[in-house]
Amino acid sequence: MNKSDLIDAMAEDAGVTKAAAKKALESFLGNVQGSLKKGNRVSLVGFGSWSVNRRAAREGRNPQTGKTIQIAAKNVVKFKAGSDLQTSVN
Repeated sequence: MNKSDLIDAMAEDAGVTKAAAKKALESFLGNVQGSLKKGNRVSLVGFGSWSVNRRAAREGRNPQTGKTIQIAAKNVVKFKAGSDLQTSVN
């Protein structure tokens, strides 16, 4: 399922226009992104939670040359599935 498929499904399930569903989805995604950018955790009980972890700088290897390279530190987003989501998938 891609973004447009999700918008179509949301519009049908909620009985709203595709434009309204798109606006709602973009608002949700923007708010999750904004919260994570501030370093906050986003939790939807039963569905899952998103959090930001710091990945330290490290050395890596260029697979083509085998030469050692320095990989910069960065923030990474993690998602942990909630129990209801996990149960519904299995």
